[in-house]
Amino acid sequence: MTNTFDKSRLPSRHVSVGPERAPHRSYYYAMGLSSEEIARPFVAVASAGNDSAPCNTTLDAQADICRTGVEEGGGMPRRFNTITVTDGIAMGHQGMKSSLASREVIADSVELSVRGHCYDALVGFAGCDKSLPGMMMAMLRLNVPSIFVYGGSILPGTHHGKDVTVVDVFEAVGQHAAGNCPLKELQALEKVACPGHGACGGQFTANTMACVGEAIGLSLPNSNMAPAPYRSREEIAVAAGRQVMTLLERNLRPRDICTKAAFENAARVVAATGGSTNAALHLPAMANECGIDFHLFDVAEIFKSTPYIADLKPGGQYVAKDMHEAGGVYMAMKTLLDGGFLDPEPITVTGKALGENLEEITWNPDQKVFYDVKSPITPTGGVVGLKGSLAPEGAIVKVAGMDRLQFTGPARVFECEEEAFEAVERRDIAEGCVIVIRYEGPKGGPGMREMLSTTAALYGQGMGEKVALITDGRFSGATRGFCIGHVGPEAADGGPIALVEDGDMISIDAETGMIELEVEPAILERRRTAWQPRENDYQAGALWRFAQNVGPAYQGAVTHPGAKAEKHVYADI
Repeated sequence: MTNTFDKSRLPSRHVSVGPERAPHRSYYYAMGLSSEEIARPFVAVASAGNDSAPCNTTLDAQADICRTGVEEGGGMPRRFNTITVTDGIAMGHQGMKSSLASREVIADSVELSVRGHCYDALVGFAGCDKSLPGMMMAMLRLNVPSIFVYGGSILPGTHHGKDVTVVDVFEAVGQHAAGNCPLKELQALEKVACPGHGACGGQFTANTMACVGEAIGLSLPNSNMAPAPYRSREEIAVAAGRQVMTLLERNLRPRDICTKAAFENAARVVAATGGSTNAALHLPAMANECGIDFHLFDVAEIFKSTPYIADLKPGGQYVAKDMHEAGGVYMAMKTLLDGGFLDPEPITVTGKALGENLEEITWNPDQKVFYDVKSPITPTGGVVGLKGSLAPEGAIVKVAGMDRLQFTGPARVFECEEEAFEAVERRDIAEGCVIVIRYEGPKGGPGMREMLSTTAALYGQGMGEKVALITDGRFSGATRGFCIGHVGPEAADGGPIALVEDGDMISIDAETGMIELEVEPAILERRRTAWQPRENDYQAGALWRFAQNVGPAYQGAVTHPGAKAEKHVYADI
């Protein structure tokens, strides 16, 4: 052990100190702990590990290895698990309604386990989409010293001598439906696209939020891009356990780290790397846990002025393994800082300011993944916020890798994703139209489904930039094409998207940030008078509860008031 601690001010005193806690201590003796071990701080090691998908299969092992670092730092690790819903498997059917709701369940379950057992610090391991923001939300909510660890990405598969990811399989489904991909070819691709453990390899939601973990200061520098199969993940897990004890000794907490400036830095990194549009949902939700106002429009303003510098899939060529070998998230942040796009002041889990961490990084001009900010791929970010008569509360589109940034066409309206996907499979979508999928918002879905099956099928048919797609639902970070999500107010709340009819002209301009429904106000008012709210099929259970509590997408689709309504912070009990 390297540190000793006085438990008199730590939460774990409530379950381990004093004669009245003898019954509590008896449980710890039952698990083989000694008196000396019970006297140490109790450190939660939370894992989202499970067998549901390769994103999560190494997390429990990494969490177990983390125990060594906690013990070396003078703490007593207490491991527990939380759930995940894996988007790649939930995609394209009713299961996707569970995905966003799982973010809240993850945050809530980690909170409740830490509260119930009075843990003093937290190291969280996550690997798939919503488990990353869910774990970080719990850290910010509890505000005990915490470190976030990403389980790592999958290595790319190889097919016909080229790197492939699961997105290639989704798009091949569209090619097969169009008659351009034989069934044998599709089957061969599906068997090699995901060659082992780890989360989806492109700059999709998992890797985007892993970048956020480092950019916002909750993860150790250059820890998150190491692929899941690499032995260095063991070293990272031990280092996280050891460092969280240093944070506990210093009482350096997540809300000390995640300031408004840190959130702005994180948004810069999302835009610069062409990250997932889901970050515009998760960053506001994380900010809510800190009591910081940071909504979709704040994120969009940062996106507008950030150069796009990372040649990553789905818009570019490379995957997370290549990003790691090119120098990781910190290599991207090095040129952003040098270009004046990052604030160097926010503190990180190293105990140093971000700028101090970046002083240790030397820009590598020979790597191929990151461009210098002086010569970016494009001068503005890979993600753009939109606003207009169709989306008064905003919307978002990922433009990384796109050639076409304006689109005007007649609406083709669908009341759910299944209807739209069936039309795509029938090839019953005309070039030049704007597909509208509604009643898929946080409340109306419920659950704000992602639409990767539909968008990938369109792309596979060669229609990716020949149509636009608009929804009050979400898009996977793997989506490419002219796809606008998070339209608000959502249809279930009577937003303008609920009033669109087939043939209405819709105009989108991703350069000016405009999205307009070109229908006379008087006509829209008549439609609004006739509009009736819809009842979804989920009138009991977790999705019903989520729909009752969830707020609008532009505020992060959160389900509770956040830190602004707190009467006390858990860490101070």
